Amino acid sequence: MRRGARLLLLLRPYTLLFVTNIVATLVASVMDGATFVLLIPFLRALFGQQALPATGTSGVEDVLAKIAGPFLAAGAPELALRNVVLVLLGALVLKNVAQYAAAVSSVAIEEGVVRDLRVRLFRHLQTLPLGFFQRTKGGQLLARVVSDTDQVKTAITAALASLLRNVSLIVVYVAILLGLSWRLTLIAIVAAPVLALIIRPMIARVRRRSREQADERGELTSLVAEMVASIKLVRAYVAEAFEAERFQRLADRYRRRVLRAQRWSTLTSPVSEIFAGLVVVLIFSYGTHLALGASATLRPEVFVAFIAVALRLMSPVKAVAQYPTIMAGAVAAADRVFEVLDLPPDEGDRPGEIPAAFRERIEYRRVSFSYDGTEAAVLRDVDLEVRRGQVVAIVGPSGAGKTTLVDLLPRFYEPTSGGILIDGVPITRFTRASLRALLGIVSQETVLLNDTVFANVAYGRSDFTLEQVRAAARAANADEFIAQLPEGYDTLLGERGTRLSGGQRQRIAIARALLRDPPVLILDEATSALDAESERLVQEAIDRLMAHRTVLVIAHRLTTVRHADLIVVLSEGRIVERGTHDALFAAGGVYRRLHDMQFRV
Repeated sequence: MRRGARLLLLLRPYTLLFVTNIVATLVASVMDGATFVLLIPFLRALFGQQALPATGTSGVEDVLAKIAGPFLAAGAPELALRNVVLVLLGALVLKNVAQYAAAVSSVAIEEGVVRDLRVRLFRHLQTLPLGFFQRTKGGQLLARVVSDTDQVKTAITAALASLLRNVSLIVVYVAILLGLSWRLTLIAIVAAPVLALIIRPMIARVRRRSREQADERGELTSLVAEMVASIKLVRAYVAEAFEAERFQRLADRYRRRVLRAQRWSTLTSPVSEIFAGLVVVLIFSYGTHLALGASATLRPEVFVAFIAVALRLMSPVKAVAQYPTIMAGAVAAADRVFEVLDLPPDEGDRPGEIPAAFRERIEYRRVSFSYDGTEAAVLRDVDLEVRRGQVVAIVGPSGAGKTTLVDLLPRFYEPTSGGILIDGVPITRFTRASLRALLGIVSQETVLLNDTVFANVAYGRSDFTLEQVRAAARAANADEFIAQLPEGYDTLLGERGTRLSGGQRQRIAIARALLRDPPVLILDEATSALDAESERLVQEAIDRLMAHRTVLVIAHRLTTVRHADLIVVLSEGRIVERGTHDALFAAGGVYRRLHDMQFRV
């Protein structure tokens, strides 16, 4: 579908408001033209003549005579002049009321369209595969959701508040000019296509430059977002000057892109104005010939009105000439939004999927996986069975594929080959929402929102009470430190929970999992990188969380998995050993080497 058509489809929910806008715009345009038409009877009455002559009138005067002839021509010249002024004031009032209605409806439509597009884009982002977010800069996504959707508003504004108004003004003015003098109007009409041919090459350049400008704006946003997220790293490595220089380079590059786009965008205005000025000069020259001399065919007051309308016509013609360049920038931003919207969704329920349930076992059957399906395999022919109530530990050297193995269970990724089953049913037959409702996930990198403690523990649900949240926090060894925060459970944690220590963040995450009471628990190195006291408190909370649940635990510290029912050892994407701690330690294989490396004195 063409880009312009896709933009117009965004207006569909606002059809009635759009029609109202068109009607108000047309009324305002007609009244604007009427104020200039009234110059003719005004000038005639001002100089003591009959406001509307009985014979030899132009087409415009004929229409005016039919509508308000008796009122304008009644009585003495002074009375006629007063009547003309009253009609003029009435036309001005009606014109401005209609313009106000058009402006308000235009803003309502454009803001509604931008809101709808933002929400649609935000919802679609949540359906895209995780790989998309790993290869796309967060700042670029932020720019598309916020800046680019706002740029699309320019297209709506141009189409409604500018193009529609100015096109209707041009139609009204041209109709008036034709009624006053078709010969002079012909000069203006013949010149219009010439102006379009002159401006067309400029528009193509503006479109290219606007896309480049939008991409650079996304890079700027990305760098700022990255710097804010890693401010401690920046200061730890005294890299402030380095980051400032990076930003300076990007800002300079963005400035150059903007200048290139604006040079061509701005050029359309003086070109169209100069061209319109030349047309007016031609009209003046030919009009003087028609209005003066013995063979004059155009009365002076009609010629004055024609010139006034012709000069007034320059403004909407200039605006319409600029419309393609304005649209070029908006379409470039829309392209970036539609690029994301056109990506095929990966999430969402599909026909035939059923609610998930877990009673007996989870099975991995010959599961292999590689990112994007083209890179080297991260997992190779993994077979694993986890029975209900078991604690299964997954260990191995860094890069062995431990996290990838557990990420396949909630369908964050899909296996390249093989399958995962719950109670003999492939997990691809379950709805994602019901499948993930079975799982509680606590990872090393705890994600907390810039919200209250209560909102972070109850994340994603609005039906939990404070007492339920506090009970989960007590079980997670978190209630005590939460009570010491300035506003308790109503304390804002700041972005990424920066007000809390690593151990406190982990306990909030455990409370979050406890609150949902999932039958299956995934722990991804949840106690790594903690001091001894924090690890003790977190481990106590984890022990409570693990009780009566099926647990998959990724462990870096082998002391935390000594009592697991089954230990699985991964190496280079394969399961190379499995068994209890004692059996694996006695076997003297990979597990024994990992153990000896950790506890070597």
